[in-house]
Amino acid sequence: MQYQNTRTRQRSLSSESLERVARLASGSAVVIFSSSSCCMCHAVKRLFSELGVSPTVYELDQDPNGKGMERALSKLLGNSPVIPVVFIGGELIGSMDRVMASHISGTLVPLLKKAGALWL
Repeated sequence: MQYQNTRTRQRSLSSESLERVARLASGSAVVIFSSSSCCMCHAVKRLFSELGVSPTVYELDQDPNGKGMERALSKLLGNSPVIPVVFIGGELIGSMDRVMASHISGTLVPLLKKAGALWL
């Protein structure tokens, strides 16, 4: 019985974390889930800054629910590295590899314009 209660609680926390991620991700035009000591996170934040975008950044290592949100993001991404994770217009873009591929292919700026994060 104790095992079932623990599993039910874990599922509930996981569901709460997924809901929180979804709520936060849809709260701004560009949202980055990050870690303050991650060099790839710094690079993706710098990219958006240089494009003239001011993303909302959630530093998971400084959030009391950060570990739960990190697990939720891991579920959303599958096997990709968990952070940084970028949402544009409430839609999951992905980790650094997806963001950079989008930038290189020229599809990132139109996404940012469509989401209202970039005006020029």
